[in-house]
Amino acid sequence: MPISFELLLVYITAVFFISGTPGPNMLLAMTSGIRFGLRAAWPTLLGAVVGVLLILLLSMSGLGAILQASEVLFTALKWVGAAYLIYLGIQMWRTSDASEASAAEDFDAAEHLKPATKRAPSFFIQFRTGIAVAMSNPKAILFGLAFFPQFINAQAPVAPQAFVLLTVFATIEISWMCVYALGGTQMSRYLASPVRMHRFNRISGSAFILAGLGLGIFGKSK
Repeated sequence: MPISFELLLVYITAVFFISGTPGPNMLLAMTSGIRFGLRAAWPTLLGAVVGVLLILLLSMSGLGAILQASEVLFTALKWVGAAYLIYLGIQMWRTSDASEASAAEDFDAAEHLKPATKRAPSFFIQFRTGIAVAMSNPKAILFGLAFFPQFINAQAPVAPQAFVLLTVFATIEISWMCVYALGGTQMSRYLASPVRMHRFNRISGSAFILAGLGLGIFGKSK
């Protein structure tokens, strides 16, 4: 086995709690469950997991070290990610106007939060949104750079260890997303009322906007 059982157990425990912490990915999973139900929202969840894995692979490939060394590059990527989260939040607020929401053609946060009877967007559009949300925070690259080396033995082949670590991470991450999406599916019955949906749109939109502002304004240091 590439990694000792004891070390793997510590890793699984850490990832379980880190992954389950509410954040943009889990909020996206929950709103997808509200909009489409767990089964129809799976392309969004898959895209988010792929985005997380891409971030971790970028960390392992050395991009994390580049971001650590370049304040300008890190700040630019940080604000791009922040702007995207704020954009999603604004789209959610716009769904409070039913006419605007029904006219929306692209799969954005607004589309996520319509009543669950609507038809889900295409696989590609959901998948793209999942990846974009997952990769909106460059700090995740630095997190991967700091977190994963703690569980890798430099004296042993790295590839088998990385495969195990990434597989475990992806399994736990998508499991948590399914939990959040299932919770959203259950909430969709309560949110069938237009008034309740209106309020939820505002709350979820505000959460994404605050996440973007927090990333941009308060996430200054690397």
